[in-house]
Amino acid sequence: MESVYDIPVETITGQPTSLAAYRGKVLLVVNVASQCGLTSQYEALQKLYLQHKDRGLVVLGFPANDFGAQEPGSNQEIAEFCQSRFGVGFPMFSKISVTGETAHPLYKELVEAQPHATGPGRASFRANLEEFLAKSGGKTRPEPGVLWNFEKFLVDRYGRVVGRFSPEVAPDDPLFVRAIESLLAE
Repeated sequence: MESVYDIPVETITGQPTSLAAYRGKVLLVVNVASQCGLTSQYEALQKLYLQHKDRGLVVLGFPANDFGAQEPGSNQEIAEFCQSRFGVGFPMFSKISVTGETAHPLYKELVEAQPHATGPGRASFRANLEEFLAKSGGKTRPEPGVLWNFEKFLVDRYGRVVGRFSPEVAPDDPLFVRAIESLLAE
């Protein structure tokens, strides 16, 4: 098993990097999209980041176009959208694939470490999503694959993937915030 810190990624501006710069921080890794019904979660992610960054939380946004082609823009367009619409100040990375055979190695590692997401409405979210997609000829990804945009992975200060939350779990959900605060207190 490779450490999440060692997997090569690119910044939203195309610079090669890794997550090693965030060693010792609590990481919230989120696959994001600009044209999703959940896109408004950017606002809560930014607020969460601002509230907890001084205690060691880093939100990391990974745009993905895997679900309903809801992230069609270029990296530059995505960065401009995130900044102008939501004032995103947390680190954003180049668009990647988060599911299937073409999934980025980071997401393969995240899913392998946490094969099942938690969330109080996960079953109903999946059912609603399957009904929505059936109308357009689409289908959801089977577990352990990432279900949809805005699925959230938590990585502790030691680089261990310790949590995975379903897309419908909002960044300001009290259970989710408690999970983050617990990791920050360690």
